[in-house]
Order: sequence, then C-alpha cells, then structure tokens
Amino acid sequence: MNPKKREQIFSYWKAANPEPKTELEYNSPFELLISVLLSAQATDVSVNAATKGLYAEADTPAKMLALGEAKVRHHIRTIGLFNTKAKNVIKTCQILQDEHNGIVPDTREALEALPGVGRKTANVVLNTAFRQIAMAVDTHIFRVSNRTGIAPGKDVIEVEKKLLKFVPHDYLLDAHHWLILHGRYVCVARNPKCAECGIVDLCEFKQKTNRKTGVRAKPGVKAKKAPSKKRVANGKQTVRKKTTRTKLKTKAKKKTVK
Repeated sequence: MNPKKREQIFSYWKAANPEPKTELEYNSPFELLISVLLSAQATDVSVNAATKGLYAEADTPAKMLALGEAKVRHHIRTIGLFNTKAKNVIKTCQILQDEHNGIVPDTREALEALPGVGRKTANVVLNTAFRQIAMAVDTHIFRVSNRTGIAPGKDVIEVEKKLLKFVPHDYLLDAHHWLILHGRYVCVARNPKCAECGIVDLCEFKQKTNRKTGVRAKPGVKAKKAPSKKRVANGKQTVRKKTTRTKLKTKAKKKTVK
C-alpha cells in the first residue's frame, strides 16, 4: 500500500471519529492497567461488568491489597482465567506499592515487569493512559493490518513495527483505537462488512464481501446471490432426468430405423 492510501484511510477515520476512546471503563491509570490485564481472552463488555463492582470497593493498589485475592476473584469470577488473573492483580498491586509508591509507571520496562503484563498490555497503558505513541496489536489490529494492506506482517511484532513505520505521524497517537474499532465492528473476521465500509475503495483486500449475501466479490462488482443447496440439488436431478429421457428417445429411434 502506498503512503497516499494510508493517509486517506486514517484521514477518513479521524473525520468519522475525531477522538477515539477505548471501550474499557476506567477512571485512572491504575484502573486501566487492571482492566487491560483482565481483558486477555475476554471481551471489554465482560471486563466492564466485572470491574464496576471491583473498583467501587478498591480503586487503588493499597485498597486492592486490603480487599484480598479471594474477594478480587469473586468480583471477576465471570471472566475467563479469573483464578490466575486474581493472583496477578494482587501481585501487581504489591509491586506497585513496594516499588512505585502505589503509582502506575509510565515506562515499558517497568510495566512489563508486572505479573500478567505483557507487551500488548504495556502498549495499551502507555498509549491510552500516558498518551505515548505505542501500538498494541491484538487480533483485530493484526487482521485489519494484513487484510487491508496497511501493514502486513507474519506476527504481531512485525505488524507493530510496520504500523509505527508506515502510519502517517499525525495519526500515530490514535491509530491503535481506529484500527481496533474498525476490526471489531466493520472488518470482522468471518464476513467483513465491506458494503458498509468507508474505506472499501482504498482497502487492498482482493476478496471483498457483500454483507447481505455473504458472497465474496471483486471490488466494485456487485456479488451475485449464491444458489441454495436445494436449488443445486434439484438442478442436478433435473439434468439427470433429461439425460435419461434423451437416451430412451435415441434408443427408440434406432429401433424404428431397423
């Protein structure tokens, strides 16, 4: 993809959504850190539902430690891997208290040293809480980057590096949010909603999809409705019947000739 197309894509996204936000609900860098930590293999909706009650009781590392692992586990029991996550929350809070005076650090090295915090989580916190240029590549961003041609790569690290290199600088700070929202609601995994996509003419995905029929089509070409299995089956039966009748007529003619 050439730079002009990338500029047009991000310009469109910015015009449509000037101030993109994460869908995780939080009121402080600490709450964001915990929410992102909990969001692994879970939806933002499920995390928000669980943390609503949790943050009402504990919205600082000290309060979370006082609450204890058992009660943390109870609050997040509806989220996948809640046992492991509850342990990581408590361990993270202990480190924040002991080594950072209860404050979430704003460096990658310090964040990735926390239990349960990997590169992606650190990038989200750096970008969203501290407004640093960072690119957290999740499944949605990986798919959109490869499918559209914005920043194709074989793994998340390669995609992250290419996004940081190729996304126009003026859009880098919010690129993460635009990409993830596009992947979550438009460029979905199984049947991308190309008919509703605002960048369909800029996207380099070769097999565009007609959302109404679920049939893939070339860019600018209206997809034809796929025939039903019943019609196909009936079609085969009809052909067989016609073939049989033709054979019988041919045999009858041969007998008459003789």
